[in-house]
Amino acid sequence: MEAVTFGVLGAVTAGRGPDVLALKGPRHRAVLGRLLLARRRVVPVARLVEDLWEAPPPRAVGAVRTFVGDLRRALEPDRPPRAPARLLVTEGPGYALRAAPDAVDAWRFEAAVTEADRLPAAQAPERLRAALGEWRGPAYAEFGTEDWARGERSRLTELRLRAVERRAELLVELGRAAEAVPDLDAHLTEHPWREGSWRLLALALYRTGRQADALAVLRRARALLAGRLGIDPGPRLRRLEAGILAQDPDLDPPGEPADAAARLWARTTEAYDRTVAAGARARLESTVGLLRGLAVTGGGGLEAAREHRMTAVQAAEETGDAELTARVIGAYDVPANWTRGDDPELARRIVAAAERTLAALPEDPTADTARCRLLATVALESRGVRSPRGPRAAAEAEEIARRLDDPALLAFALNGVFMQSCTRAGLAPRRDAIGAELTALGARHGLVNHEVLGHLIRLQARAALADLTTADEHARAVDRLAERHERPLVGVFTAWYRALREAVSADASGGSSDVSGASHDSAEAAYRSAAARLDGAGMPGLERGLLSLALLGLRLARGRPAQVDPRADWGPYRPWAEPFALLAEGREAEARGALRALPEPPPDLLYEALCCAEAAVALGLGDRPALRRTYDRLLPAAGELAGAGSGLLTFGPVDGWLAAIRRALDA
Repeated sequence: MEAVTFGVLGAVTAGRGPDVLALKGPRHRAVLGRLLLARRRVVPVARLVEDLWEAPPPRAVGAVRTFVGDLRRALEPDRPPRAPARLLVTEGPGYALRAAPDAVDAWRFEAAVTEADRLPAAQAPERLRAALGEWRGPAYAEFGTEDWARGERSRLTELRLRAVERRAELLVELGRAAEAVPDLDAHLTEHPWREGSWRLLALALYRTGRQADALAVLRRARALLAGRLGIDPGPRLRRLEAGILAQDPDLDPPGEPADAAARLWARTTEAYDRTVAAGARARLESTVGLLRGLAVTGGGGLEAAREHRMTAVQAAEETGDAELTARVIGAYDVPANWTRGDDPELARRIVAAAERTLAALPEDPTADTARCRLLATVALESRGVRSPRGPRAAAEAEEIARRLDDPALLAFALNGVFMQSCTRAGLAPRRDAIGAELTALGARHGLVNHEVLGHLIRLQARAALADLTTADEHARAVDRLAERHERPLVGVFTAWYRALREAVSADASGGSSDVSGASHDSAEAAYRSAAARLDGAGMPGLERGLLSLALLGLRLARGRPAQVDPRADWGPYRPWAEPFALLAEGREAEARGALRALPEPPPDLLYEALCCAEAAVALGLGDRPALRRTYDRLLPAAGELAGAGSGLLTFGPVDGWLAAIRRALDA
């Protein structure tokens, strides 16, 4: 008799050969789907009851047993009475479905995608095409609203979308761009928010000689993103458009890599193709080392390192070796000084992998180094997320690193501590101490990247404390280190710091309208020049909305009207910009509603700046609850320059905002 096969990439089904098995009713299929989702693991009866019914009936356990009995008869019709089941088995407190690895369409699909990553580039598109052929509709189609299926549906859907995009990317790079166009067009019809796919489609059209169509696609993407989401295209789409208009030869099919970053990327890709997919453990770690080196070479390298980092982590997890996985996750100790992540979804997945690995590590002192690196990774990748887990992981990592007396480990842990040091206003002195220790550690032990990080942190902290003379010294020191050790991304931050200095000069220029106006114009020009440095830097978490927020702070610090353009790129700061736009349109009631809906600013380096933006709206509306709230939040930062802790922008002295709020509350 032929083996039973199962389908979840569409409706949940079971079949034998060409025949589909009758599974009675929807709850039978729900039990089957839930067991398939468990991937051969036991699902307790109590959990099945919980997943099948929102309010379980009195005899729910008996009903589950009936469903299982019916399923067994359908799956193994020739099994003798009272003979033990071989496929849907009872084990411990529940049931498990012991399907063969190739018996479930979702499992075959995932295996094929993994296999495609291991194949030479010329063979991979066909393997991915076959893998995508497994799909008959949405995963677990009839259970789309069920909590138990939601996470797996999302995971499989994302994997499918990435497989479509990876196949198209391979075709474009192989000189078969025309083959990629129809699939990408259909893909974007269903998933229009995927900027990477718009980029691929435009590039494919350009490489097939359809320049006008490529530009039309980019215009469609821009209109859709602006019209539906109120955002501008990301830097990669903007760079592609500029390249097409200039007929940049770099957009032609790639040849031999020329510069150092490209050579390093080629080595990384080679190592991955040759090693990671094949599961060679030692070289798996070396691949992460190459990714780490790639991340500091410039914007393209940073983006490429992010793209492949999770792949390496997944490959390590597939080995089942927790200590190897811990080393692979923890080896990516790239210093970070911006407290908002560039890719929140990737960060979430890295944190989840780190937490799984932490749980699997042995409770043994020999695993302390791995444990410390995992905890530091959790702290770093939880940046900008308001949760007790990030600060707790940072503190645990620091404690282990100090106990082990390992300078490199301590530097990594302190980076995590820094990332979790923005939970409220007024913590610049704490960050200054972290930066001082990192600078000393880096200089003493040859940890150049962390020495640079320490200077940048001190630059930010001293700027927040209005000690711009010391901040200037750190800016000069970090520029010298960046030039000596070829760290091109550092110049982005020092360019923004010098724009901040211009803004402080504009704020201090006094009452003469000619002088203050000229200073304001000079500061705005400096901000715009610094923003141009971000294009192509590979740091969307920094770039998105930053210029708009900086210009808002510049106006508010000088007591000028906000003049918020709702069409501008406000990125994650849009909720704080919208009340200003509503006020300017005379929609006071809506502005008040938007003000009251504002969340507490995220725990990052712009906490005080966003508090001031909220205070400005509250002052304009005379909203006393919001004024009290912003006063309490800003008070610990008395004496500081609001927002200057970012090292990028300022909303002026915190004391001025506190005084204005007190006057409004006393009126």
